[in-house]
Amino acid sequence: MSYETILVEKDGPLTTITLNRPDRLNAMPPQMADEIGAAFYDLGDSRAVLITGAGKGFCSGADLAARGEGSALQNKGGSHRALQNHYNPAINQVLRADVPVICAVNGPAAGVGCSLALAGDFVLAGKSAYFLQAFVNIGLVPDGGSTWLLSRAIGRARATQMMMLGEKIGAEQAEDWGLIYKAVDDDALLAEAKALAQKLANGPTVAYATMKRNIATALDGDLTQVLLAEAEGQRTAGASKDATEGGMAFLQKRKPEFKGE
Repeated sequence: MSYETILVEKDGPLTTITLNRPDRLNAMPPQMADEIGAAFYDLGDSRAVLITGAGKGFCSGADLAARGEGSALQNKGGSHRALQNHYNPAINQVLRADVPVICAVNGPAAGVGCSLALAGDFVLAGKSAYFLQAFVNIGLVPDGGSTWLLSRAIGRARATQMMMLGEKIGAEQAEDWGLIYKAVDDDALLAEAKALAQKLANGPTVAYATMKRNIATALDGDLTQVLLAEAEGQRTAGASKDATEGGMAFLQKRKPEFKGE
């Protein structure tokens, strides 16, 4: 599939998605959301995904200047339709991916761009990057899953701070809060993110997918549900070829070679 607003590059088991509207700090029109969703739908045999932004920004939020149903400024129902038809499905695709998702935040991650970044399993950010819930500044409310993601990642008080005060949260503060995995020097960001992504892309893919589902269950379920999910997940992972390889490697005192099967 050809894309107009993103770049998709496959390197063995790793797929890299680059938001590609650098002149707009990668502001996301509905088309970009659709293309992100399509790229995730079409991962094929990829075993990890790296998301980053071209130029000086990760994603500055929804493109409010975009025409059509995505324009919150041109018609009152635009935001609702755009979220339901474009942005929410894209965020859902990222959150529900069966493979690890790594986000390399190389600049502003605002609005739905913040949601996209936090939808990753691992979020690395350059030290000059920041996270922003700017909706309150134009009389709107957080969307794209931000309310769910922030509340679970940093708790009610800090989520309320971000949403109601609309203040920038720098990468190092985000790491300190537990909002992201790691803040790194700007010039080391992409290399470190790619190294992590490659490591995950060569790991036990079936086990990773099961872990992701179990974490989601743990966030919303009770202990009984989690115990059951873990037991079922262990049965699934235990039947994989990677689990057999991992066991043999342990006994033979060597590094396992996982194939994602």
